[in-house]
Amino acid sequence: MRVLVVEDARSLAAVLAEGLSDQGMAVDVAHDGLEAAAKLDLNAYDVVVLDRDLPGIHGDTLCRMITERDDRVMVLMLTAADSPVDRVTGLTLGADDYLTKPFHFPELVLRIRSLVRRQPAARPRVLRAAGIELDPLRRTATRDGRQLELSVKEFALLEALLRAAPAFLSAEDLLEQVWDEHANPLTNTVTVTIGRLRRKLGEPPVIVTTPGVGYRISGQAAAPRP
Repeated sequence: MRVLVVEDARSLAAVLAEGLSDQGMAVDVAHDGLEAAAKLDLNAYDVVVLDRDLPGIHGDTLCRMITERDDRVMVLMLTAADSPVDRVTGLTLGADDYLTKPFHFPELVLRIRSLVRRQPAARPRVLRAAGIELDPLRRTATRDGRQLELSVKEFALLEALLRAAPAFLSAEDLLEQVWDEHANPLTNTVTVTIGRLRRKLGEPPVIVTTPGVGYRISGQAAAPRP
């Protein structure tokens, strides 16, 4: 899951980015509306966490711009404007959800995950393939009934593969979806994390690798490797 945080208060933006990253999300940050618009043109996001009172391009204008795009992104307005009129105005502009400051961080996380599930192309809440069951909301994953103890990045990588199944995701795709815009495209982070995930998933292996193409979850467990 990839999230764009648009917040001009740099300290709050940094806290949000760190907290959402700890929840396994790939997080980019923009500190004004112009920077946000540029990043929206470059990257595909699942959710935009949008402050309303922004320099450059006001949050209300940016919200309208997002809702008019062909590649629609879910918008959560996060703002100090907390009157009923402000809330109605924000939702009328096209925001999909509205949360006022100050807020409870676990609620923000739940609202972001809820917006992802509401996307038109979203998969069922519990993702299943080859004996694996992953629940993004409860943050649980099992294989053949066995609980999997996964790190934050391992969980996010498995979620990305399950959402894409049976299609392949390249290493670059996984860097974008699981890490963030600052990830080094020449790093072996994806390969290392895939290796750890394979060991935790156990035998028979279910992650298929095709050189030059990428990785995918096989619909059926692959034959054990020699």
